[in-house]
Amino acid sequence: MAVTSTTIPTMDAIVGPSPGQRLRKRVFGHRGVMIGGIILLVMVLMALFAPLIAPHDPYTQSLANRLVPPVWHETGSWTHPLGTDQLGRDYLSRVIYGVRISLFIGISVAFVSAIIGSAMGLAAGYFGGRVDLVVTFLITCRLSMPVILVALAVVALIGSSLTVVVSVLGLLLWDRFAVVMRSATMQVRALDYVASARAAGCSNARIVFSEILPNVMNPLIVVATLEIANAVLLEAALSFLGLGVQPPLPSWGLMISEGKDYLLFDPWLITIPGLMLFVLLLAINLMGDGMRDVTAPENRN
Repeated sequence: MAVTSTTIPTMDAIVGPSPGQRLRKRVFGHRGVMIGGIILLVMVLMALFAPLIAPHDPYTQSLANRLVPPVWHETGSWTHPLGTDQLGRDYLSRVIYGVRISLFIGISVAFVSAIIGSAMGLAAGYFGGRVDLVVTFLITCRLSMPVILVALAVVALIGSSLTVVVSVLGLLLWDRFAVVMRSATMQVRALDYVASARAAGCSNARIVFSEILPNVMNPLIVVATLEIANAVLLEAALSFLGLGVQPPLPSWGLMISEGKDYLLFDPWLITIPGLMLFVLLLAINLMGDGMRDVTAPENRN
């Protein structure tokens, strides 16, 4: 009589993958998240290790070496792989240090805007009534003001610097956070576990910070990534117009502005920082779209 062996299922097969494992599978299986994440990782490493990577001091001027073409040009040199600008400063070093400016402004502006907008959205979505009316009115007022024109007017009045640019943009870009957080909070407020916490006698602060806020973080992260890209683009526009980051800081928008006079004869002065700006914005938007897909409720199974 033959004895057949049966396979006993393991505990992992019975229970299934954990939420963390499913999240990692969705993240590593999403092409946009991976491509954007790799590009952003390279950019962050460039910003952190700029003093070690940059071949020259980005502020050192040498009029004897001004407008040296990049290495792929027939008169280029490996001493300055991306050439030099109109003041003889090494362009590769300035491009590398420019990552620091863009990432610092983007992250700082998104952080300030997230604090303001999230607080207003949470208050409006949770309390409703008059609080919601006031917040909605403020959002409507903010949406009626064009960001770039208001930023230009304010910076022109009080002067331009790195701190001023971060403060002005941070105080102007909170509306998307407020709208998304208001909508998400209204949805979560109606769920059973919030009603249970309220019935158990928990305070409003405990309910907001312990029950609601952790469950609305996913849309907040998605909005934050998109606002970082928006802040980087607005900073580049302000710097191009001469009202953003001031010389000699190596802002990509400022580099494009300084190179526009040499567009016909030395187009790489505009092409290189413009291409870096495009790659950074593309990576941030890929990450934002990917995080939206990964954290969507219908994709969590």
